[in-house]
Amino acid sequence: MKLFVPGRICLFGEHSDWAGGYRRTNAELEKGYTLITNTNQGVYAEVQPHPTNLILKTTLSDGTRHGPYTLPMEPAALLAEAEKGSFFSYAAGVAYQILTNYRVQGLEIDNYLTDLPVKKGLSSSAAICVLVARAFNRIYDLKMTTRGEMECAYQGEIKTPSRCGRMDQGCAYQHPILMSFDGENIEVREFSVPTNLYMVIVDLGAGKDTRLILNQLHHCYPFAENELQENVQRYLGPLSKKITDLAHDALRQGDAEAIGKLMTRAQQEFDEHLIPACPSQLTAPVLHKVLNYEPIQPYIWGGKGVGSQGDGSAQFIVKDKESQSRVIEIIERDLQMSCLKLVIEASRHVRKAVIPAAGFGTRLFPASKSIKKELFPIIDRAGRAKPAIMAIVEEAVNAGIEEVCLIVQSGDIELFESFFKTRPRIEHYNKLSKENKAYCDYLVELGSRISLVTQDVQEGFGHAVYCARDWVGNEPFLLMLGDHLYGSDEPDSCAKQVLTAYEKVGHSVVGLKETPIAELSNFGCVTGVWQEDQSMLSVTEFYEKPDPEYAREYLHVDGMDADSFLTVFGIYVIEPQIFGFLEQNIEHNFRERGEFQLTSCLDELRKTDGFSGYVVKGRRFDIGLPEEYRQTVIDFRNA
Repeated sequence: MKLFVPGRICLFGEHSDWAGGYRRTNAELEKGYTLITNTNQGVYAEVQPHPTNLILKTTLSDGTRHGPYTLPMEPAALLAEAEKGSFFSYAAGVAYQILTNYRVQGLEIDNYLTDLPVKKGLSSSAAICVLVARAFNRIYDLKMTTRGEMECAYQGEIKTPSRCGRMDQGCAYQHPILMSFDGENIEVREFSVPTNLYMVIVDLGAGKDTRLILNQLHHCYPFAENELQENVQRYLGPLSKKITDLAHDALRQGDAEAIGKLMTRAQQEFDEHLIPACPSQLTAPVLHKVLNYEPIQPYIWGGKGVGSQGDGSAQFIVKDKESQSRVIEIIERDLQMSCLKLVIEASRHVRKAVIPAAGFGTRLFPASKSIKKELFPIIDRAGRAKPAIMAIVEEAVNAGIEEVCLIVQSGDIELFESFFKTRPRIEHYNKLSKENKAYCDYLVELGSRISLVTQDVQEGFGHAVYCARDWVGNEPFLLMLGDHLYGSDEPDSCAKQVLTAYEKVGHSVVGLKETPIAELSNFGCVTGVWQEDQSMLSVTEFYEKPDPEYAREYLHVDGMDADSFLTVFGIYVIEPQIFGFLEQNIEHNFRERGEFQLTSCLDELRKTDGFSGYVVKGRRFDIGLPEEYRQTVIDFRNA
């Protein structure tokens, strides 16, 4: 298994992690807030299980190879190595943390490439710790969330002499995050940016004493005894919070110019309030020379120091991709300093939806022999009669989807084309009202968005989804069921809610619904850890149609009633990597209940890429059974 863990850079809110921690003893202090994002550089490794040992081979950023280092997977040996403070200590500390909480064997890690500079405020040691935690998690399916990996990496790193901050292991997340620190309590919120943001990180090539900086600043806590200490607390508290809040808004809007102005403002406030606390390090003449270097000013929106600050590294947000290259060229040529490119990438827009509609409709036989169940009539909220599949397509298109793929049997292509792509015969068209003639035009326009892909042999839900592989390409896609309708309790439709959740977290999302235990045998079920107030879940397991005993033991989610569980709502946004897992099952003829299922592949995608669940504020309506169909016809119009 190959893994990559990036470094991380603090965009705003340096020192706020430990400063917020002092609220344990002084509740009058402001919480700490920080914005961090990953670097494009990091640590690459190939990992595999080992029966007895922890083995690490590593490659430094200069290309030199070290190791293998080998330790038995025994607590005493791992802890002793962690306390030595060597490079291997980070891996040993995390392995010790894993071993004290989980039953695992060993691990072999070949860190074959590192392109992340060390000791430059980019959390290279934290990246190693997250790598080890993630390797154990995925090799042994420990069902840790990203937050769990981050926490394990932190607890492992502090077993070493390193005194890392609480924000460092934020590199575990794939997307920018806003972190808050309130004593021992930490909150993490992922977010996305709507457009690429271009940055330059500069290695100033000068020295700084991070320990001295931290020592002097810690002297200002927990209670200020003079004006200097009050100023430090003021900047790391309310001033930093205000700037970080504004920067969070600017990032989510993709406003590079506003971000640059806030960086400049943050540096000015930092200098005014913190330099007097440690002038020998924070005066930072090299940093300020680079920040104010005249030749780069036309290409940047703003900049500031990195990490604890001092003459370590600088960061700039630049005007565009070309400006990024120009700034690097000028700094490397004129100042002889090395630079890194950083792009905070926009979340990918979901343009495509897949709707399987190739089933026979066994449970609706013999009606399904004469008409496809997806074409069974329903009455919409406007009182218009239409086939169910049309309501599903409209749900997708109205949520912003540009193209829709229907998976159908080859013998049904003409049927679906006739409805979506062909106008009525002229004698029938002339009998329509003016309103319905306009609706004909709407139907044809809707049909222009639809592609038909065949599933010649019906071999399960997973197989149906796999049939759309070539049509989807390398894009995330919305997946909806062909026999489910949806009614939202919110202004946003159910599909739109799930798409919005995807934009927020930047990885696959499944819509969820709270379901009583008596109905679990009808649905796929998930469990996990709440990310937000019982609306967003970090999924730790998918399980198809569990029995009550298994559900009670393994699938209950903290905070829910004992006999309530989270089941699949019928709307997903899935990354294209799912097709690789489906292909493996099909090539190896791995079937479940005689068919190629989707659920087990979703669980594999969860292990490698992460998966969130969103509790949809709305209702699902099933048309797959006679009684459910009858009730849907009654209820959907008023949904």
